[in-house]
Amino acid sequence: MAENKQYITQTQENGTVHISEDVISSIVSVAVCEVEGVTGLSTKLGAEIADFVSKKNWGKGVKLVITEDSRLNITCNINVAYGQTVVAVAQAVQESVVSAVESMTGLQVSNVDVNVCGIAQKEAE
Repeated sequence: MAENKQYITQTQENGTVHISEDVISSIVSVAVCEVEGVTGLSTKLGAEIADFVSKKNWGKGVKLVITEDSRLNITCNINVAYGQTVVAVAQAVQESVVSAVESMTGLQVSNVDVNVCGIAQKEAE
């Protein structure tokens, strides 16, 4: 399998399933962006440069830590729409991420940390 990527291995009745960290990051990204009040994921300068060099777009604003017992610790950096209750949006993100990841992968999420990095104002019409 590809270098520098972590895979979670699940042994099934008929064989083995390997789930890439990129797949999990993609699930998290979609789950976050579906939450009302979230305007998108936020990246840091270093991540943008790394993405430019490697041409890797999935997982911006998402950090995964896979523990030895195959549990996930997830950190999301988000921007919230102006006028939304920041804490309520962050809680909705946590619930959405846990639900999506656990239902789609069967993996257990230990925690979801949400960093609100910015507020996006409404565009002028």
